[in-house]
Amino acid sequence: MRKFLIAGLFVALLLAGVASSFASGSPDGLDYAAREGCTFDADDQITGGTCMLQREQDHQLADSPLADYGIQGIDNEMLSTGLSGVAGVLLTFAIGGGLFWMIRRRKPVV
Repeated sequence: MRKFLIAGLFVALLLAGVASSFASGSPDGLDYAAREGCTFDADDQITGGTCMLQREQDHQLADSPLADYGIQGIDNEMLSTGLSGVAGVLLTFAIGGGLFWMIRRRKPVV
């Protein structure tokens, strides 16, 4: 079981660190739907129409170190994206592993 978990973690880290750098920068489904009904100029600024994107606001964590699929302070975009993916995998693995460890350690209720 330990080898399986280590191999899974390795594959997840590899995908997060390397493959995430090649993700498309094109709008996904939600972004596409939010842009429907507006017109944009060459700088991708809204010039007219009515769409959900006009009410867009930054979320409360927009200035956090891991905001926007990258790490603040790292100028290389591919490195920043890869490291943030690795950090996300490690954080998720730590939280999930900790929860499973706590649940497994509980004494059964009789």
